[in-house]
Amino acid sequence: MSDARRITTLIVPGLNGSGPDHWQTWLEARIEGARRVVQADWATPDLPRWAAEVGRAIEAASGRIVLVAHSFGCLASVTAASRHADRIAGALLVAPADPAKFGVAALLPHQPLGYPGVLVASRDDPWVAFGTARHWAGRWGCRFIDLGEKGHVNAESGFGPWPEGHALWARLVGHDVRPVRPFVRDRLPAGPRSITALQETQT
Repeated sequence: MSDARRITTLIVPGLNGSGPDHWQTWLEARIEGARRVVQADWATPDLPRWAAEVGRAIEAASGRIVLVAHSFGCLASVTAASRHADRIAGALLVAPADPAKFGVAALLPHQPLGYPGVLVASRDDPWVAFGTARHWAGRWGCRFIDLGEKGHVNAESGFGPWPEGHALWARLVGHDVRPVRPFVRDRLPAGPRSITALQETQT
C-alpha cells in the first residue's frame, strides 16, 4: 500500500490511561501498526496539552489517520483533529466525557468534523448524560450508536475484548459509515463478562 493510501490507527485513552484489561488495549493488539498516544500526565485533564499530544502523534504518523478514542481522549482527539482534518480518515469516539464537567466546551469544534465519525454512548455513563452525548454527536455529524446501559464502556463495565468495537473500526478504515439506524441488543453467549452485541435493523 502506498503511503498516500496507508491508514495509521491512533489509540487515544482517557483519564488514567487504558490498562491491560481495557478494550482499547485489546484492540490495539489486533491492529497492525496501531500506536497509542501517551500523555505526560494521565491524571490531569488539560485539554490543550492533551490535544497537542494527539496533534503531534498525527503529524508523526504515516498516511491518513483513524482515531480510536475513549472518554476525555475523545475531547482531545476532536480538538486536535480540527487542525488536521485533511489527515483524518475517521474517528471512533467511545463514551466521550462531558465537556461541561471540565469547562472545555468552548474549546471543542461545534460543527461537523469534516471526516467520518462514529460516537458510541451508554445510557448510564457516569461521565456524560446520554442526551449530552447525542447532542455532541449531532453537532459533529457523527453516526450515533446507543449501547444501552453499559456504564463508562471500560474494563470496569466489562469491556475488555470488544468485537463490535473492532467491527466499527473496520468500517471506518473501509470508509463504510452508514447513516444512523435503529439498533437492537442481543446477548453474546460468552460467560459472565459477556457484552452486548449490536445488530442493525432495517428502517
